[in-house]
Amino acid sequence: MTKQLNHWVLTFVCADRPGIVHAISGAIVAASGNITESKQFTSTETGKFFMRLQVEVSASKEEFAKQIASVVETFGLEWHLDEVGRKVRTLVLVSKSAHCLNDLLFNQRSGRIPIDIPAVFSNHPDLAELANFYGVKFESHGVPDAASKAAFEHMLRDYIKLADIELIVLARFMQVLSPEFCAEFAGRIINIHHSFLPGFKGANPYAQAHARGVKLIGATAHFVTSDLDEGPIIEQNVVRVNHGDSKQELVAIGQDVESKTLTQAVRWFAEHRVLLDTDRTIIFH
Repeated sequence: MTKQLNHWVLTFVCADRPGIVHAISGAIVAASGNITESKQFTSTETGKFFMRLQVEVSASKEEFAKQIASVVETFGLEWHLDEVGRKVRTLVLVSKSAHCLNDLLFNQRSGRIPIDIPAVFSNHPDLAELANFYGVKFESHGVPDAASKAAFEHMLRDYIKLADIELIVLARFMQVLSPEFCAEFAGRIINIHHSFLPGFKGANPYAQAHARGVKLIGATAHFVTSDLDEGPIIEQNVVRVNHGDSKQELVAIGQDVESKTLTQAVRWFAEHRVLLDTDRTIIFH
């Protein structure tokens, strides 16, 4: 009887040196595994080697980890092993804008993105109906002052632990997370912002953009750090506009590119295609 094959995704980072690919490939062959996808990159700036592999093998996760243990030790790999396509537990934080949340929930429901969103938390009640439409738990917690903000973050920490949350997505969440929270979940929080920053700040950047006659509208998805909107970039997109587009049309165009950019960044993260190289990312498309 043919053994059922498991499909694992292995990512790792280590100091670059000869023999890494040969060693990991040999360990996979020894485990009777078949490599279905392979991507690698060497950073000349940091001297690090990055690799992402998808492997079909009859071995369980624990058994396969044992098969590559000697390679991990020899080369000092910082590694992660997971099932291809497993849904990543994702918490979404929002405020009042619906476009990014709607795109994430639609893509989750349609199976186009491997995430599981058990809950949406917000500092406003506005998007409760949207979350309920998709059958996702929604909670609103006002944060009018420093004390309530600290309590909100404490609640988030408890929920993240209780619900085994692996990724936190700020889908137009218009609150600044504390440096302590950002540090605690470094590399696990993704934010989206329009690419007018730092040129047009404030509540209505598209009106400012219209007044200045911008020719490109864009969006940037990035990891969150204590430096506001300056974390490692995951994905960026731009769309050309012209003088004939109204302020309302600019908003619609901008929201569309924001939604697509954030969803793409989340998809790559959930598929383990995003690796950190100090202050930048390596994306294995």
